Amino acid sequence: MMIWLHFKANRMNFVTTSDNTQLYVKDWGSGRPVILIHGWPLSADSWDDQSLAIAEAGYRAISYDRRGFGRSSQPWNGYGYDTLADDLAAVIEQTGAKDVTLVGFSMGGGEVARYMSRHGGKAVAQTVLISSILPFRLKTSDNPTGTDQAAFDATALALKEDRPKFLTGFFNKFFGVTTHPEAVSEETLQWARGVSLQASLRATLACAKSFSSTDFRPDLPAFKVPTRIIHGTEDNIVPIEASSRLAAKGIAQSELIEYAGAPHGLFATHKNRLTHHLLDFIRR
Repeated sequence: MMIWLHFKANRMNFVTTSDNTQLYVKDWGSGRPVILIHGWPLSADSWDDQSLAIAEAGYRAISYDRRGFGRSSQPWNGYGYDTLADDLAAVIEQTGAKDVTLVGFSMGGGEVARYMSRHGGKAVAQTVLISSILPFRLKTSDNPTGTDQAAFDATALALKEDRPKFLTGFFNKFFGVTTHPEAVSEETLQWARGVSLQASLRATLACAKSFSSTDFRPDLPAFKVPTRIIHGTEDNIVPIEASSRLAAKGIAQSELIEYAGAPHGLFATHKNRLTHHLLDFIRR
């Protein structure tokens, strides 16, 4: 009996998707739920500071590791945004979440957008996009502010050649330490690299392809709830002029908050300010 109870308790930390992928879920506190979706190539642990504050403020903070990342299963397939949105739908359904504030960071903004269109925004009352990739990362003839395909190809090659080395340079830009050495500690940089290396190489590459090539412009009209958009003006990973400033124009009930001089990884570099803006919006 003791063994069975231990197994059952552990199983409660996972959600099972339609293709039997196991998603690791962190479910803290009680009250109206806030679901937080992490960025590439991290895990739900990147939300711990905000999740703790949300739970202590009387809400329920739910975060989960995207398939292929952290403690979730690492399947070969399923890294397109339709499947990722279906994974989010499974999290919402199996946690029983209602009147959700749905928060997406960076790549996670794509799951929010595709969930709103593909699942009609079921159970969602508010959305928040932080350093988000929306609406379209790739440079095309009708998206001239996007990033050249060659840059994404170079990223894929660097990941295949020496992933730890690539991640070192990536997180220096991610947290802005290349221009502001005091932005985060060396220990935070080491933590980010370690968490990222928990992901499978397949998931890391496939998700990079998905967030760099998926056009979310058709999804923007599906945002029919109040939306807060937060982005740093010196984001060198997802430049604000090619992302959140455009998304704010395409999402009807949105407000854009710009953090002057801030980089991409706001959950760490500006965690207190970000937590304030999250809680302020959730309480509305």
